[in-house]
Amino acid sequence: MAITAAPFGARPVSTTSASGSFNGKVQHLKIASEYGTSIFNGDFVKTVAGGTIEKDAGTAALTTQGIFMGVKYTDPTTKQMTFSQYWPASTVATDAFAYVLTDPDVVFMMQADGAIAQTAIGSNFDVIQTAGSTSIGNSKNAVDADSTATTATFPLRIYDFYDGPSSSIGDAFTDALFIFNVGHQYRNTTGV
Repeated sequence: MAITAAPFGARPVSTTSASGSFNGKVQHLKIASEYGTSIFNGDFVKTVAGGTIEKDAGTAALTTQGIFMGVKYTDPTTKQMTFSQYWPASTVATDAFAYVLTDPDVVFMMQADGAIAQTAIGSNFDVIQTAGSTSIGNSKNAVDADSTATTATFPLRIYDFYDGPSSSIGDAFTDALFIFNVGHQYRNTTGV
């Protein structure tokens, strides 16, 4: 049961699109050398005016391009190609490319910072942004359980619950499945 707060960001599990698998929907998107914010596996990212990606730090609104899955870059110290779960802030690397799941129809699991009841299915939520773990490279972002609402501008919509050996509906820190409600850059008619 999810009785302990252990948020892990957005963890892709499926897609609602007719094409079935989301596995082939990962793009390699550039990160600017010396970009000063760490990005962790499971964080939301967005494309910015310079044509690179950055962490999407929104809470009640996102303009996301997708979910960060990892990065490759030449380590400035070892001069070796490095594959990592997270982007270390301010790394000097002109060849940094993120692996980003850009499917706007992705279904992803996130943990809430509190209990979510069955009656919340179809409701919208906002995000709680927290610094990720540099030891394992994973996000620690969560869903704000208290934000359950019909608010059309909230970025996430609850799609279903994850009901398994480690989580049940209504647990103290409910694990649930979400989709993007609004704000995905591929569905936004305004350009970057």
